Amino acid sequence: MAALWSLGLMSGTSMDGIDAALVLTDGASVREWGPFATTPYAEDFRARLSSVLGGKGEVAAVERELTDLHAGAVRGLLDGAGRRASSVDVIGFHGHTILHAPQARRTWQIGDGARLAAATGIDVVCDFRSADVAAGGEGAPLVPVFHAALARALDRPIAILNVGGVANVTWIGVGDGDGGTPPLLAFDTGPGNALSDDWARRHTGRPVDTDGALARSGRAHDAIVEGFLAQPYFSRPPPKSLDRDAFDMAPVAALSAADGAATLIAFSAAAAAAAQRFFPAPPVRWLIAGGGRHNPALMSELRRRLDAPVEPVEAAEWNGDALEAQAFAALAVRSLYGLPISFPSTTRAPRALTGGRLFKAAPGYPPRTS
Repeated sequence: MAALWSLGLMSGTSMDGIDAALVLTDGASVREWGPFATTPYAEDFRARLSSVLGGKGEVAAVERELTDLHAGAVRGLLDGAGRRASSVDVIGFHGHTILHAPQARRTWQIGDGARLAAATGIDVVCDFRSADVAAGGEGAPLVPVFHAALARALDRPIAILNVGGVANVTWIGVGDGDGGTPPLLAFDTGPGNALSDDWARRHTGRPVDTDGALARSGRAHDAIVEGFLAQPYFSRPPPKSLDRDAFDMAPVAALSAADGAATLIAFSAAAAAAAQRFFPAPPVRWLIAGGGRHNPALMSELRRRLDAPVEPVEAAEWNGDALEAQAFAALAVRSLYGLPISFPSTTRAPRALTGGRLFKAAPGYPPRTS
């Protein structure tokens, strides 16, 4: 299969902004890494985006604004790299998840693929999760097949923990299975940054606990962490997935700002450690992706609780800030070629499934091979 230049876009559950990354890929491997850029959300838009979580409020208006911001991110990336839209074959547009309830066979990522295609002049693949959820899968995580492609040259078993608003893990085993994909297991481990971010905003007025400073000044309350881990989700066998707001902060409400921050960080790390019992074999290494790897308090807790060396993904020469956007670039190409993006062991899909919907930039507008 021909490699295509694909531009991936990711707006994660942390609601910090849009990641955009360009890669040359055939969906199974990356032939060349292109530029990457992040466009932060303004605080007022972040508040509007937060207001529609759960499907409430002015969803249509926020969706239009979100789509237009993504079009701006595409233009910004291409302008910064001195490239034309005509050099890009497809955009992988994740959109933003405002509701995720796979048990009700419902997942909702806002983002208008047709509007983005018209605004950029580039074909768009979006709505990656719906087909999996409609078939009875969890709809998440979808990045494991991309992790597997990148990890082929690494010692395995290996665990890749992506810490966004929600944290998810990909366990990759030794050898190759059907279709050349190594043994995979993937699931959401628990909260990532979402609870800590919400706590910081409530107690400091800032959207994040910068460098984990608040958490590092406090003391984690182990009994509260154990109470969180007693919730049924953590004993449920994977694959499984979570909504951003699956857990609330009521158990830490009476704590000081510092102790609450420390306890929530400890909960995120303890949830990742609890995930190890489901692995088919112990990993020889943990690689940490997502914004959480920038938090020294969280990284310290992960190193204390996990049973193997813990490193940011940069130790494997991956770009941890770009990784999810790069993944959706690859998933868009897999969708164009009808390749699976979810599997029974990653989303509990009934079989390997492709996904995504294609919106053409103009009638007869074909993907261009490189």
